[in-house]
Amino acid sequence: MSLVVGHIQYINCAPFFHYLSNCGFGGTIVNGVPSHLNHLLAEGGVDVSPSSSFEYARNWRKYLLLPELSISACGPVRSVLLFSGRPIDTLSDFDIALTGDSATSVNLLKIILKEFYDLRDVRYAVPEGSVEAVIAEGGSALLIGDQALKSAQEKAAPYIYDLAELWLQHTGLPFVFALWILRRQAVRDKADAVRALQGQLKCSRERAFASLEDLAKATPEREWMGEEGLIEYWNCMSYELGEAHLEGLRFYFHLCVRHHLLDEEPELHFWGA
Repeated sequence: MSLVVGHIQYINCAPFFHYLSNCGFGGTIVNGVPSHLNHLLAEGGVDVSPSSSFEYARNWRKYLLLPELSISACGPVRSVLLFSGRPIDTLSDFDIALTGDSATSVNLLKIILKEFYDLRDVRYAVPEGSVEAVIAEGGSALLIGDQALKSAQEKAAPYIYDLAELWLQHTGLPFVFALWILRRQAVRDKADAVRALQGQLKCSRERAFASLEDLAKATPEREWMGEEGLIEYWNCMSYELGEAHLEGLRFYFHLCVRHHLLDEEPELHFWGA
């Protein structure tokens, strides 16, 4: 039986997906933003997906993790940004507009403001209009993915804060934005396909990083980001899941519990362990 795989339509996923079919994948790919894929994963609409770390923590008993794979940053990530008309340490009693696309980034922002800046009376809301409109009017807002990259290019606000960079400054650890999350049911029904996918994802990642220049030339977003910009962006990402990544992930979950964003710290269970 073939797998149904979720695909976040952001540039940072390109190394995992561009060569995936060339590496032997023959299943179905379902596109969506992180929040949509989180829902499909929880409800069984996809078997496996690079999905929000927070989604794993929220429903960890349903899932396993593919080892050695993630979408992380060991410094500035450039695509998870707080735009503000004011310095970050002066946001007490202010409103921050949130993207509805990613639970991980939203909760990372809340942790950074509470844990590292002691800002506990910030108000958060997803605006009725666009987040970009809030920024244009001088407000503070969180943007992720390609929208964040574009707004940063346009210098849309006087103050722009990279959340992964702030996390590293205060913890010394990488931040894991997305994990390759696998439904336990898929393991029971499609074990051979899961085993193959693990190798196919590594194959695609390796082919991508063997020539990021070729990947950039084949990526449509080069029209607004430029080929050199794409290469710089992929090089600032981390697509592994090593011990430092896991330490950062566990600390993020610990802080989520401390600040009442999670009820419990999840156990990390890996496929094939």
